[in-house]
Amino acid sequence: MQAAAGTDVGNPAVNLGIFAAFVAVTLFVVLRASRQNKSAADFYAGGRSFTGPQNGTAIAGDYLSAASFLGICGAIAINGYDGFLYSIGFLVAWLVALLLVAELLRNTGKFTMADVLSFRLRERPVRMAAALATLLVVFFYLLAQMAGAGGLVALLLGVDSAAGISAVIAVVGVLMILYVLIGGMKGTTWVQIIKAVLLIAGAAVMTVWVLAKFGFNLSSLLQGAVDAAGEGGETLLEPGRQYGATGLSKLSFLSLALALVLGTAGLPHVLMRFYTVPTAKEARRSVVWAIWLIGIFYLFTLVLGYGAGALVGPETISSAPGGVNSAAPLLAFALGGEILLGIIAAVAFATILAVVAGLTITAAASFSHDIYANVLKKGRVDPDAEVRVARWTVVVIGLVAIGGGVLAQKQNVAFLVALAFAVAASANLPTIVYSLFWKRFNTAGALWSIYGGLASCIVLIVFSPVVSGTETAMLPNADFDWFPLTNPGLVSIPLGFLLGIVGTLVSSEPPHPEKFAEMEVRSLTGAGAERATASH
Repeated sequence: MQAAAGTDVGNPAVNLGIFAAFVAVTLFVVLRASRQNKSAADFYAGGRSFTGPQNGTAIAGDYLSAASFLGICGAIAINGYDGFLYSIGFLVAWLVALLLVAELLRNTGKFTMADVLSFRLRERPVRMAAALATLLVVFFYLLAQMAGAGGLVALLLGVDSAAGISAVIAVVGVLMILYVLIGGMKGTTWVQIIKAVLLIAGAAVMTVWVLAKFGFNLSSLLQGAVDAAGEGGETLLEPGRQYGATGLSKLSFLSLALALVLGTAGLPHVLMRFYTVPTAKEARRSVVWAIWLIGIFYLFTLVLGYGAGALVGPETISSAPGGVNSAAPLLAFALGGEILLGIIAAVAFATILAVVAGLTITAAASFSHDIYANVLKKGRVDPDAEVRVARWTVVVIGLVAIGGGVLAQKQNVAFLVALAFAVAASANLPTIVYSLFWKRFNTAGALWSIYGGLASCIVLIVFSPVVSGTETAMLPNADFDWFPLTNPGLVSIPLGFLLGIVGTLVSSEPPHPEKFAEMEVRSLTGAGAERATASH
């Protein structure tokens, strides 16, 4: 059963109607939530009023991005086993976040990652560095979401021109700006909760439907995918189809895996979610809920990816508008026609809107709270003025995201997200870990680690096959690649950790054991955290 490719997929009017209904409902929810936004804590952290299960569902909504749904389903449909390794990497990463940072960050910080780092280090340079790292991670992640939005809506509305896809990306950007400006973190959180429920329910329905077509026999499903792939299809069930079996390709894969597993614990928009709960216990509960929901969803992607390979076929997926990212919508069309396609596409659209809203509020908080309020104004700023700056930042970030999304519209979404993970793991994770656990760590170590991790990551990405030198590169006609790996994590992550140690040891800055002791007590017990929160 082959789904039609190109503009024949579904009914654009039905798809548009379902989209419009979803946008109307979520805007209503955001407007309701916005009535309670009275303070900076309300705008940045939802008034810390969410329970563990609510926040856990919102974390799942924030984390299960377009890369998880569209990118991974496509990667599994085309590359089989190698594609599923994205799912495994994204899931295992949560254990690192749970064990290392979730509860400790909630106890120590106020609104952003920089709050934690500047607790025992010199505030202004560390805040500036952490804010820049946050903004860069958010930029890469936003690129991925915008590219996913363009490809998805192009498929559904039968738009195949570059100008049409660019217009779609602009509409997504404007909606994202609206959600965050009106609702703040509270509105954004409710959009994420609604979207997580819809996404997991939609994926569950499609998973059962696919399995039913193959008599609930996973072996039959896998065989169907192998048969549909034609010659060489059996490689779908083995490692190496995407990366090859050479020594270099294995290193490339190891680099990607390292970035995925360590990146989550340094993703600023995920870390910021821990501040929306009232206590450390609720932060821990929310991560447990998130792991369950995310784990179940990633099991669904295995069936959906191979199901798309079997029922739609890799050739149809690759040639559709949106390319590899269109596997899940095409599978929905093959299963339930235009109505199921419209519903699943609206869910995927909701996924993108919820994630970009979460990313945008994180970047806005980082700029207004860290750079504007604490670096430029040295902490002497009215909270209302800070929130006003955050709102302007949202508009600027939205415009930048639209421009970047237009340029990145042909890239695989899961791959772009992996780059964001590499930056987070290289620049953010070493400083968070050293701040929480190493008594000797100082400001110089933090700056070496953040700037060194950032610079190495960006330089290696620019000179990798991702940007030039291959047909699938961002600049296919240019050729200046000398770094052979597609993901820089294998080099930049150890370098970030190493630079933190070197910077600390060569610095003449005296250690402050009393500050570390205070931070340790607070991070482990929560004592003093409420006072710090109330003062902001």
